[in-house]
Amino acid sequence: MSGRILSHRLVPLLRTGLLARHVHNAAARTGGLLRSDGSAALRGRAWPVGANAIHNNVPAVRAISFHRILPKLAIKLIRLPAMLGGATVAGLAYFQYQATQAGNYAIDLFKRAGETAGDAASSLFTEIQGIAEQTQRGWQRTTDAVELPEWLQNFINPNEESQSDNGGPGGKRPKESRLGAAAAGATTAGAFGYDESNEEDTRSERKIAEDDQMMLLTRKMIEIRNILQTVGQSNTLTLPSIVVIGSQSSGKSSVLEAIVGHEFLPKGTNMVTRRPIELTLVNTPNAQAEYGEFPALGLGKITDFSQIQRTLTDLNLAVPERDCVSDDPIQLSIYSPHVPDLSLIDLPGYIQVAGHDQPPELKQKISDLCDKYIQAPNVILAISAADVDLANSTALRASRRVDPRGERTIGVITKMDLVDPERGYNVLSDKKYPLRLGYVGVVSRIPQTTALFSRGSGNITGAIMKNEHAYFSAHPSEFGSQSDVSVGVSTLRTKLMHVLEQTMASSLAGTRDAISQELEEATYEFKVQYNDRPLSAESYLAESLDSFKHSFKAFAESFGRPQVREMLKNELDQRVMDILAQRYWNKPIEDLSAPLPELDPLSDLAKADPESLYWHRKLDASTSSLTKLGIGRLATTVVANAIQSHVDRLIANSTFATHPYAQKQIVDACNSILNDRFFSTSDQVENCIKPFKFEIEVEDPEWAKGRENVSKVLKEELRACETAFKRLEDSIGRRKLKDVMSFIDKVRKGEVFLEGDGAGGAGGFSSALLARGRESVFLRDRADLIKMRLLAVRSKQCSSKKNKYYCPEVFLDVVADKLTSTAVLFLNVELLSEFYYNFPRELDMRLGRHLSDAEVERFAREDPRIRNHLDVIRKKELLELALQKIESIRQLDGRERKNRNSDRPVGNREQRNRGWNLF
Repeated sequence: MSGRILSHRLVPLLRTGLLARHVHNAAARTGGLLRSDGSAALRGRAWPVGANAIHNNVPAVRAISFHRILPKLAIKLIRLPAMLGGATVAGLAYFQYQATQAGNYAIDLFKRAGETAGDAASSLFTEIQGIAEQTQRGWQRTTDAVELPEWLQNFINPNEESQSDNGGPGGKRPKESRLGAAAAGATTAGAFGYDESNEEDTRSERKIAEDDQMMLLTRKMIEIRNILQTVGQSNTLTLPSIVVIGSQSSGKSSVLEAIVGHEFLPKGTNMVTRRPIELTLVNTPNAQAEYGEFPALGLGKITDFSQIQRTLTDLNLAVPERDCVSDDPIQLSIYSPHVPDLSLIDLPGYIQVAGHDQPPELKQKISDLCDKYIQAPNVILAISAADVDLANSTALRASRRVDPRGERTIGVITKMDLVDPERGYNVLSDKKYPLRLGYVGVVSRIPQTTALFSRGSGNITGAIMKNEHAYFSAHPSEFGSQSDVSVGVSTLRTKLMHVLEQTMASSLAGTRDAISQELEEATYEFKVQYNDRPLSAESYLAESLDSFKHSFKAFAESFGRPQVREMLKNELDQRVMDILAQRYWNKPIEDLSAPLPELDPLSDLAKADPESLYWHRKLDASTSSLTKLGIGRLATTVVANAIQSHVDRLIANSTFATHPYAQKQIVDACNSILNDRFFSTSDQVENCIKPFKFEIEVEDPEWAKGRENVSKVLKEELRACETAFKRLEDSIGRRKLKDVMSFIDKVRKGEVFLEGDGAGGAGGFSSALLARGRESVFLRDRADLIKMRLLAVRSKQCSSKKNKYYCPEVFLDVVADKLTSTAVLFLNVELLSEFYYNFPRELDMRLGRHLSDAEVERFAREDPRIRNHLDVIRKKELLELALQKIESIRQLDGRERKNRNSDRPVGNREQRNRGWNLF
């Protein structure tokens, strides 16, 4: 087969593949070595007006192309016989033809599926297209790396003249220029919207570098603005934002959503936007995911933009209907590789007349709120609909009040497709309301789909730009490249970035001076008030926790077995006194009736028969009441309450006294450990005192010790009775109390007859006075009885353990001492030791490693002194960081101007002085 026949057969087949791709995707680039003559015409052809939106969104699926590898194969086969090489190439060409047919068939299938399945499948198709385009770029790099001989280029594509190595207007090959532009503009293509359309990026390498530089500077200045907003103590510490204003139904929300690429703003029939939305867009070129964050709410990364929409709706509807609007802003940050670095503020739309369910002053409230934000140096984005005369534009009227010369106002004309192209052109080129920054016309309405399913949560910027391109390209005389008007969301994005960067740059020098002054004041305050002492929330928490642990260690060393024994013995001594009062001593006087005579009064105990069953049973019953009191639960409760009281005192004397959260955590840690050990400890103690419930053996030393101890307890009880009697005497009067007690004694002895029970008073005394008198008589008799028992305990009769029935006080004290000694052993092992070991570790778990940074910060700021200290340090650090970033911007600006000056002719002074000019 001759070369002429091979080329005659091969070229039509290759053109067929390229032509098929151009038919289905008019704006796609060929990307191969071969380029059809009709491709340029097809790329420039506009979509027909009224085309279905689903056809605009169906991605083009590239057929598998083997003609890219044909040059390599031809080079390898150049030494083989021509016949064998030609046959091989012809076979591959035939295989290419079959692959092209299969690709065309697949495209038809995709197209039919898109018409029925709708935009829900568009995201999947988009991913397939991305894979195909990535494969194309890989083959493109491979073919570009191969330099083909001139005869082989003519052999493959005889209709195109081979170009020399230095051909082309720029001295480079066209493929190298395209690849260089693609590599240089990779980081800015998404932000400027070039990746959303299928048009070629026609920017020069210098323009791409300038756009990259502008994006970097804008991002750094937005970072500085966010830092200064965090400091937020002076109006001078601010950088401008873009404030979006417009009347309701002017398309304000559609413009913002077209810039972001998602529907995320609240929508509704009534007034939904009631609070300013401070929107910060952050371009993330290397990221795949798009998400939003509400910094003040701490909800984390939200990838579902419908959830962002619901959150914004809830936050706006939380404003009471009587207020309708609030100046409390909502902060929202959106991170995406498809958005530019911008700082926007969305405000409630202007209204003309308040509704019946709205306050009459709502119109003025919205106007005042917007006037607050559109003051200098903020940039105003005035949204107006194309079908409304600019003379009636509420946004332009508001902007002219604060910006009469139109120096910081950008006019955006929406709904351009609703008016005639000629009228739309006249609106964009209007001279009656001139703006230095000009007007931009957009068709930001999201194309409605007629498919069965909704579009989903995919990016809508591509669909909007395709819709805009279809409309504007259909009217080239009004909106074409030769016209002097600006149209399209992509153009608006670029203009916003340039204007915001320039406005921030003009304000940056003054802001730097203000930051320096604020930093000097913060440094002086830090030195004078806090002696340059560094502090952080983490270090403060660690120091507080260490100090508390040292205090607890001192408490643990001072509260051991001797202290527990003393405390428990005192508690049991009181229980012994209660048992004695219940079984041996006098009872309180309930009424004025005569008491029943006692068969065996306590005064006769010293003379009683040693074998008297009455006194024996009384002492045995008293001992049983003491041993079966529930010593295990009682002892554990006493010690646990003592530990809790000590921990409360430690908290009150520590830095945690001003921290409710830490107090709760410490108390919970203490209670948790004590509750875990409570039942096991009480059961152990109860099991160990069981022998004392049946038989108690007393040694002589124990009896002597009990006799000495009970004397002290009886003396304390006597003092308590005398103190209570003295208190009554002081409150009533000695004489009057004496008269009342005398009257009560006579009534009880039967010397005075009393009619009734004396509930309403008797003998000239009131019922309250008689009640006080009965209490005084009881205390007097109790004191006399205790004095008598003190003499008995000290007598010779109670010096021996054999006479325990004559001395119940001594015997019960000995029993209480035995119970105490046994209980303390297990309390020390089962409760105290475990608590002292686990409590510090529990504190570390609750107040140490497992606290998040936000919880540590919240803890430290509970103390006003520490909060002020941290605020001063944080303000100082943020101001220093802002100055560093300003200095880095200055260095970037200097390098940019140096590069510009080195590339420009020396004689052109005007261009040589141009640059970012931030400082």
